[in-house]
Amino acid sequence: MSKILICGGGVIGLCTAAMLGRDDHDVTVLEADPADRPSSSSQGWDWERPGVAQFRQPHNLSSRFRMVADQELPGLTDKLLRAGCVWMDFFDPRSLPPTITDRAPRLGDEAMRFVTGRRPVIEWAVAEMAQAAPNVTVRRGIKVRELITGASALPGVPHIAGVRTTSGEEIRADLVIDAMGRRSPACEWIVAAGGRSPNEEAEDSNFVYFTRYFTGKQRPRRKGRLLTPMGLFSILTLDGDNDTWSVTLFTSAGNKAMRALRDTATFHRVVMACPMQAHWLDGEPITHVLLMAGVLDRYRRFVVDGQPVVTGFAAVADAWACTNPSAGRGLSVGLLHAQVLRNIARRHIGDPAEFSREYDVETERQVGPFYRNQIAADRARIAEMNALAEGLPVPPPNPVMARLFAAASEDADVFRGVIEIAMCVSLPQDVVARPHVAAKLAELDGRPLPPNPNIIDRDRMASLLAG
Repeated sequence: MSKILICGGGVIGLCTAAMLGRDDHDVTVLEADPADRPSSSSQGWDWERPGVAQFRQPHNLSSRFRMVADQELPGLTDKLLRAGCVWMDFFDPRSLPPTITDRAPRLGDEAMRFVTGRRPVIEWAVAEMAQAAPNVTVRRGIKVRELITGASALPGVPHIAGVRTTSGEEIRADLVIDAMGRRSPACEWIVAAGGRSPNEEAEDSNFVYFTRYFTGKQRPRRKGRLLTPMGLFSILTLDGDNDTWSVTLFTSAGNKAMRALRDTATFHRVVMACPMQAHWLDGEPITHVLLMAGVLDRYRRFVVDGQPVVTGFAAVADAWACTNPSAGRGLSVGLLHAQVLRNIARRHIGDPAEFSREYDVETERQVGPFYRNQIAADRARIAEMNALAEGLPVPPPNPVMARLFAAASEDADVFRGVIEIAMCVSLPQDVVARPHVAAKLAELDGRPLPPNPNIIDRDRMASLLAG
């Protein structure tokens, strides 16, 4: 049995703890926020979590999250359902785009169903699971100040042997896992412990998000895509738990006129102008318009020039790499990363140097493509938004992805491939290589693609914002 310390008690930190506890490791989770989970899931929305900046912003689970959870954390899906989360099925004939005539089910459709809800309720269910998990202790209200080192496992490379808290307590461990999310100070801690600075890339994609939550006796029926580009903005509609749902508009932070979306009347006017989403306003608002901006895209690599910067340390999920939440995949990719960590720990927990090297390799191989694909999509979308705002020609879209989305509007199997991409089950490069999909894309090669019917032009947008 190894002693493992996890810094950060959010969804991924607690899921990682439960996985490792089931492997008979002695796991302690240190969470800086002092408030324990409420006594019932119905109180989850009121949970105070100041350490999670996006706690009440939209979140979505996906098919990949459920697949990993069912494999690594049996029972979590049932806990989410008992907390009020809901099943989603994009292959239900009622959810298929009206332009698709082939509505027959396919073998394997069932595997793509997933359960989702609002972040506070999801975290409540995960915290309940972690509290009951074997070999796991969760300590809340404990802030870590720095890493402490021990005997090196690799010549010239510091070995992390635990942490020191702000109260001065030293907590020793065989492995320290950083699950502190976007705000993680890991790079500074590693340098202070004598390690090389990890490679880090950071940039703000300059999206700004406006969200409002609703409740009602019946959740809206999905008519369009989960995420729909509308020209100067995109609209994201997400089902929530316990008869709730959310509508999010996000746009370029550089477009100052769009700040008018903070006003509830303006927000509603713009949503009403979206024909496939206007009915998502048919409920009782339970929040004002929530604003989120200044979210960094950031990537860190803890092996530099083939050598770990430290051993005895691993960063997981957003503490490793994070993107703007425009596609709502953060928790799903994070759980996949936790699964990778568990598998590496099973093989190399007793060999810190090999653990660090293989964790880096498998992170890059299995998780890295999701990060890089999302960054590319975000860069293309913000460039399009900025060009439209300035009245400039829009940069040409990625030709392969443009044809893929066009084909998906008519072909049931291509549509399924697009949903697999959105649900973190498959990568775009793998989907477009499938013979049927490749043939459909070839049919569109050289042909003009239909214009996006959802575009709201600058003049109409200005009118909507002005009221």
